[in-house]
Amino acid sequence: MPQGKVTSVPDDGLTTRQRRRQAVLAVHTGHGKGKSTAAFGMALRAWSAGWPIGVFQFVKSEKWRVGEESALKALGQAGGAPVTWHKMGEGWSWIQRAGTERDHAAEAAEGWAQIKRDLAAETYKFYVLDEFTYPMKWGWVDVDDVVATLAARPGTQHVVVTGRDAAPALLEAADLVTEMTKVKHPMDAGRKGQPGIEW
Repeated sequence: MPQGKVTSVPDDGLTTRQRRRQAVLAVHTGHGKGKSTAAFGMALRAWSAGWPIGVFQFVKSEKWRVGEESALKALGQAGGAPVTWHKMGEGWSWIQRAGTERDHAAEAAEGWAQIKRDLAAETYKFYVLDEFTYPMKWGWVDVDDVVATLAARPGTQHVVVTGRDAAPALLEAADLVTEMTKVKHPMDAGRKGQPGIEW
């Protein structure tokens, strides 16, 4: 696709402009770093285009603050397109104290139910479903339901799903699939994550 030229033109009866305005389902998967970062880069472009944005994080604790959240929320409050942020699901469950266990599967299912409601109502123009491959992999959310719902979403709602081990059916349904491959990472040399790089 050098210089933005398509490799083929389908015989679908659509004009170039109509094809350009079709909703996109993107999936960022693989074992390399950068899946969520790339999705939030897309969200910045969506905000710049004036699109309302809904971010749904499935494997992040409510207490864990990420840089993208602060930046996008600030942009949403600065008079541009609104940005709404939801956190649900597993969180950092392995460090929780006894007696504070939560039903992560139920939270993930409710998160998906909320996304379905928002898609039906066309609440947002751009959705980031961050780490959403995991609830599907763990059986908390039905892959076939996800694929069918995303395929039938009304209007022009763009969706990006991130996380490792994306289901084959999701990859097949997606318009854009990027696999992040780790070649080298600071953790390989014993260096832990740091602000501004990892979050």
